[in-house]
Amino acid sequence: MKFRTVATALAVATLALGAAACGKSGEPTPAASGGPSGGTASDTCQSSGVTYQAATTVALTGSPTYDKIKSAGTVRIGVKADQPNLGYKDAQGTRCGFDIEFAKLIAAKLGIDPAKIAYSEIPSANRETALKAGEIDVYVGTYSITDKRKADVAFAGPYFIAGQSLLVRKAETAITGKDTLQGKKVCSVTGSTAIQRIRDQKLTDASNISEFKTYSECVSQLLDGRTDAVTTDDAILKGYAAQAPNLLKVVGEQFSVEKYGIGLPHDDAALRGFVDDVLAAAVADGTWQKIYNGTLGKSGSPATAPPLERY
Repeated sequence: MKFRTVATALAVATLALGAAACGKSGEPTPAASGGPSGGTASDTCQSSGVTYQAATTVALTGSPTYDKIKSAGTVRIGVKADQPNLGYKDAQGTRCGFDIEFAKLIAAKLGIDPAKIAYSEIPSANRETALKAGEIDVYVGTYSITDKRKADVAFAGPYFIAGQSLLVRKAETAITGKDTLQGKKVCSVTGSTAIQRIRDQKLTDASNISEFKTYSECVSQLLDGRTDAVTTDDAILKGYAAQAPNLLKVVGEQFSVEKYGIGLPHDDAALRGFVDDVLAAAVADGTWQKIYNGTLGKSGSPATAPPLERY
């Protein structure tokens, strides 16, 4: 299959990402019908193989958020819907991905059947506002833990550590990390910190840098052979690679650090401690690894759970 043919199929079938975690917020293209897996479009979610049974007894006291969840019989979880194998929808409207799996896990441990989760698609710029206003109870969606955000919301985790990396074509051998980009063409989202880092560190000539509104445009450029690498958080790049493992791969060591946490109401220390315990148990019993292997792990890039940073 020629690159241009594949790129056209990808542009139509893949879940297009807007500027996200590592970069400047943009206007994401609405999620479409799944995406390519090994070059073949798939319109249904693939199960991670993990099942979630709602707890019948929940040992959580002193949490006003949990009291509301219990009374309502549902948990309101903010998510993203435009990130392949992280948080997205398939053609039938089923939510899929690494973050969605953790949303289901947390709901189940709170005694809520995952089928009864009330999902809200919250843009990155509105996450703190939604939590502070009580519009959602929990946020799970490539939410980087920062000291600035801690002033407004609480975080459990981290449950994943991402970092800037590189997405290249499967047959690429010359690009093995950021120090091999000289003379290579690199693409990212307009105004992103990822592409600014490429400029600041002079990793390639300015004339080799291209910017687009969405990552999907960069991926199309990559598959067409018009750029050599796409750069942003590796979690996002792994999502694309997982949808087309025969065409794309993530290479090199991370050259930034983004600790993804579960966003919670600022003053609900009891809920924060509870969710930290849920994450710790998921690591200990192998659930974390099963979730990763069934979602982002399809990219072919291995990962292990990071240590919790309770506070």
